[in-house]
Amino acid sequence: MLALRDPIRLIPLLFLGLILTGTAALSLPIATADGSRAPLLSAFFTATSAVAVTGLIVVDTPTFWSPFGQATIMILFQIGGFGIMTAATLFGLMAGRGFGLRDRLATQVERSRLDTGDARSVLKLVFAITVAVEALVALILALRFSAAYNMNAGEAVWHGVFHSISAFNNAGFSSFSDSVMGFQSDAAILVPIMLAVIMTALGFPVMQDVRRHRFKWSQWSLHTKITVAGTIGLLTLGFATILAMEWNNPDTLGPMGAGAKILNAAFHSVMPRTAGFNSLDVGSFNDETIMTNYFLMFVGGGSAGTAGGIKITTFLVLFAIVLSEVLGRRDAGLFQRRFGRAIERQALSVTVLAATLIFAATTYIASVSALPLDDILFECISAFSTVGLSTGITADLPPSALAVLCVLMFVGRVGTITVATALALGGRERPYRYPEENPIVG
Repeated sequence: MLALRDPIRLIPLLFLGLILTGTAALSLPIATADGSRAPLLSAFFTATSAVAVTGLIVVDTPTFWSPFGQATIMILFQIGGFGIMTAATLFGLMAGRGFGLRDRLATQVERSRLDTGDARSVLKLVFAITVAVEALVALILALRFSAAYNMNAGEAVWHGVFHSISAFNNAGFSSFSDSVMGFQSDAAILVPIMLAVIMTALGFPVMQDVRRHRFKWSQWSLHTKITVAGTIGLLTLGFATILAMEWNNPDTLGPMGAGAKILNAAFHSVMPRTAGFNSLDVGSFNDETIMTNYFLMFVGGGSAGTAGGIKITTFLVLFAIVLSEVLGRRDAGLFQRRFGRAIERQALSVTVLAATLIFAATTYIASVSALPLDDILFECISAFSTVGLSTGITADLPPSALAVLCVLMFVGRVGTITVATALALGGRERPYRYPEENPIVG
């Protein structure tokens, strides 16, 4: 019963419960296109990927799953991205149940914010933005599918809604077998998806700050400044690298005109940071582009949104610490603000735990598979960071390796939230301190 009262323990249990429920639903004969029962591992892997808003798949979504199965997947990544406790609390409010301290704590843990005073406003903001953006993007995509690709109204609406929800929740699932590769030159399809991904990758605290203070930089919180500046920097890095390294690659940007090259480079600068849509064949990227993708995926997006990775703030806090050491400064900080020691230790802990988990998973999968190490590493980072991009090896992995990827996706979705929150809430001062002695470092 203790776990049910402790939000830090409750969140992972609820996500696990949703995964098991999704697995059961996808195991039904009605969930597959041919009416047979899906293999248990395929159903479990797909449910985990959907709830963790990752997008890695072992079977082709539009051909293997029936409309019921696809709708189930869509519901799973909508709830997984929106947040189980956020959804449960919202429904409780609608039913007139009220909004107690326990609800505030649980909602704030899931949204990675510890100030319970504004939990209600965060909840309202999350719901309003989710409904508005998903509806707008779905409308734009449906109209485009109908007008330019000869789809009937029902088909266009279905594809529009599916991709809108998937993009907003950074899930990366597509109702097309080749993701969005069939729309490489269509800005009316790629740009709305890209903007929806960027928006939620910033995180809801940033959206709330912008809503309160508009675009007045001086009034933004340090968190918002770091997230926005970091996002711009990472998008620029990804865009420049992909455009330069893939410009003449005959399997990616090479055959395209200049405009299409710029569009697809911009699209793929966004996707490695949190969403798994691809308009280019990732398996055909040059090694330099793959290396950049490692970095972009590992860092991820903003905190308290639907993005994965260690998060922009974590990376830039560590960068500031290193910079302060190099320059011989007493304090580490950014934008004329210094960081507290607790935040520095949290950033270091999250990064080391993430790197260790990815290293262990990569080592294990390499030991049970003959696939190239660079592809395995790409897959593991993508799974942990809930990105969903793949070089095409997912379906070729043995069952034990797929189970490891499921663990990575689950921990990547809920682990960093709970670990960071537990570190922030669990700090206790010992009544004593050991004598200081410094080992040799470096």
